[in-house]
Amino acid sequence: METLHKEEVWQVLLRGQAPRIVMHRDVMSWGADMSGHPFVRAALAATVFWAMAPEARALDPGYAATYAYDTTGAGLDLGVQPLGYPSGMFSSIMARDQTLRHALERLGLGLRLHPYLKGFDMIDLVDGARLEGALLGDMPTILTAVANEVAIIGMVKQTFSSVVAREFGQIGELKGKRIGNAAGSSAHHALLRGLRSAGLSEMDVTLVAVDVGDMPAALAAGTIDAFAAWEPAPSIALRGGSQFKVIYRGVSTDYFVLARSFLLRHPEAAREVIASFVRALNWMGSSREALLQSCEWAMADGTAFIGKPQNTTAEQAAAIVRREILEVASAPVIPRRGAGGQEMLESEFLFLRELGKIPADTQWSRVAASFSRDLLLEVLEKPGRYRLAGFDYSPTVSSAAPR
Repeated sequence: METLHKEEVWQVLLRGQAPRIVMHRDVMSWGADMSGHPFVRAALAATVFWAMAPEARALDPGYAATYAYDTTGAGLDLGVQPLGYPSGMFSSIMARDQTLRHALERLGLGLRLHPYLKGFDMIDLVDGARLEGALLGDMPTILTAVANEVAIIGMVKQTFSSVVAREFGQIGELKGKRIGNAAGSSAHHALLRGLRSAGLSEMDVTLVAVDVGDMPAALAAGTIDAFAAWEPAPSIALRGGSQFKVIYRGVSTDYFVLARSFLLRHPEAAREVIASFVRALNWMGSSREALLQSCEWAMADGTAFIGKPQNTTAEQAAAIVRREILEVASAPVIPRRGAGGQEMLESEFLFLRELGKIPADTQWSRVAASFSRDLLLEVLEKPGRYRLAGFDYSPTVSSAAPR
């Protein structure tokens, strides 16, 4: 019997039907007859992944198999994405935040950061038993809020995810083409929107599972015809020449999310980690030198994670951070409903439910109840107590993070 990789299975579950899937690394192709595979038939019988048995829902990917999560209640485990900007800058600063580390030590807690390639890999882990919190894109935030009891604390970025193509000028030209995709990510959502705008669906293209860091090279090599990704991958690709073009942009947001169970068990520790999140933003905005240093840390952490550097400079990374978070007036606060804060995520929720990626009977109210802006405002109202302008960062990450 042939074996399906976990990534392939979740691609199927996300679609609710049997698509064409190509694995970039494993060079495995599955066509329309994929629905005949016995494991796929069983998977498709479930509406979406959280309807399956808990052991089948675990999303911890193979590369994270060695991660040691604290299960004693004496640790704070955060899931981060070092290859995404500006999310990677937030996590790199927080990993080096001595103020946070000392505050947690006084509360009897340790801190560990675990790197992931994309937010979709963390959806089933932000349960307070393995991950107490995570930095997630918009689509993973929605799926996490549906699957777990979480608090959406603050905004990590507000910008666009892009579909970048080689030679093609319009997204409608991608019919029948190979598109690099990170399943379940904010860029995946942007791709879905883009295809819909051209009267297409995922069934009209071939999705290729490519790690985001590998997408620019895969496009340049002709392995794929286009890709959907967040920064810095689009900017890296565009620097390759005029044949590379952004043919669609979809609004994209990232969020800082904490497990409700962690908030209940350790309310003061939760405020301290929220303070570290705010402090990171304040430090990046305090000077050009601080911003560049945060970029260098993030780039170093990304290289350590995947074993190779990304083709970008600190100055280029800094421009992304300015555009995507430092110049967002309300950041890091998520605006109240009616001011544009929640409406964007609600629109995405309804779109995903329409496509069958969220159970039809799931109500927006479940996700809406996860917004916890008051926790962030409480910390912001006490800048002295939480040392929001006191920057004490170690140039190196302690041995407890990341991993």
